[in-house]
Amino acid sequence: MSQPQVQRVERVETFTSPSIPIGKIDHYFQITARGSTPRREVIAGITTFLAMVYSVFVVPGMLGQAGFDVSAVFVAVCLTAAFGSLLMGLWARLPIAVGCAISLTAFTAFGLVLGKGLTPAIALGAVFLMGLLFTAISVTGVRSWILQNLPAGVAHGTGVGIGLFLLMIASSDVGLVVKNAGAGLPVALGHVTAFPVVMSILGLAAIFGLEQRKVPGGILLVVIAVSALGLAFDPNVHFKGIFSWPQLSAPGHASLIGAMDVKGALSMAVLPSVLALVMTAVFDATGTIRAVAGQAGQVDARGYIHNGGRALTADSLSSIFSSLVGGAPAAAYIESGVGTAAGARTGLTAVVVGLGFLGLIFFSPLAGLVPSYATAPALMYVGLLMLSSVAHMNMDDKLDALSGLVCAVFILLTCNIVTGIMLGFCTLVVGRVLAGEWRKLNVGTVSIALALAAFYGGGWAI
Repeated sequence: MSQPQVQRVERVETFTSPSIPIGKIDHYFQITARGSTPRREVIAGITTFLAMVYSVFVVPGMLGQAGFDVSAVFVAVCLTAAFGSLLMGLWARLPIAVGCAISLTAFTAFGLVLGKGLTPAIALGAVFLMGLLFTAISVTGVRSWILQNLPAGVAHGTGVGIGLFLLMIASSDVGLVVKNAGAGLPVALGHVTAFPVVMSILGLAAIFGLEQRKVPGGILLVVIAVSALGLAFDPNVHFKGIFSWPQLSAPGHASLIGAMDVKGALSMAVLPSVLALVMTAVFDATGTIRAVAGQAGQVDARGYIHNGGRALTADSLSSIFSSLVGGAPAAAYIESGVGTAAGARTGLTAVVVGLGFLGLIFFSPLAGLVPSYATAPALMYVGLLMLSSVAHMNMDDKLDALSGLVCAVFILLTCNIVTGIMLGFCTLVVGRVLAGEWRKLNVGTVSIALALAAFYGGGWAI
């Protein structure tokens, strides 16, 4: 029995640098066994943190337009990213960072609050219900059934549509696109020479260049640079300090901690949006976690993700936590791929990210220093990246692909994600039947299409 033990020690030592002893942290995260080093994991964690820290400015900006207290949301975003990343790192032991999802934040702010006229408390209740459902389907295996039965075209179309939605939100917010005062088309080009518009376009171009050069934290650098220009030339931008104790509420605003209204979210006007949030999160979380885990070498030959069940559960639990502290739905961040490119292989990377966000809660005055035209380039960039989902549509199955495109286009045209999903499902089902391809349908797809059609036909949609 002693010989195999000696062989195992020798295999470990081949990965180990003499200057880095095997300690408890190394053993817990299996750093050496996965071919990495503590130093590499820490550097990768800092790199990932810099790549996604822009969210602490973008998310409060969007929710602030919907009536949320910006300072309180800043703290909530930091706490959510800290909780989710630490849980992912310590429990799932994967180098995947978690934070408030930009796409789902747009859904919450512009779809639920501004679109449906819900209060922030009810919107937080919807986020809580979404987290509960997502957790339930993650731990029970229903998630696998959903992924196998829901049409891929609509799934990818939802991502494309949300990307277009983000582009519209960012463009209209800075005045690049405005309402058309005359007859004809609903929108028109804004004042392209206005300072916010010029800064947004230059900022977007700068992000393109920095990301192409793979500069760590390129998006953050652009946000900082544009904010500095705004402070220098825009009289509406004021410096309010750098450090402060975490603000759970501002004068005239109630605290967002525990402010969710779950009872108000349990209504026919809100539940379809909750289901849309869940469906979007299922595809986004699974795709992101699989992609990052694959880059980190944590997907086996059968396609199973190392600790994949824990990873998805950590992702969904983070949305529950976010609703409790007053934030937006959480999700694994694709920016984690920047960390894996820097050598991340273990959960220590995610732990470093979580600790970074935990320390960031003392810098909330910076959120008020960042104007909308400084975060608009980041929103546009994320929206453009989401358009890449169209490449995953199978054009050999035109009905599936075209129904996905219907979903994408009408998310933008109606400014309503649920409406786009409804039209995508209904056109797919009716198209399959008329084409004589009804055998390609399944119970899940037909049931969702009928439920959404009944919801809209019954006049429950707002």
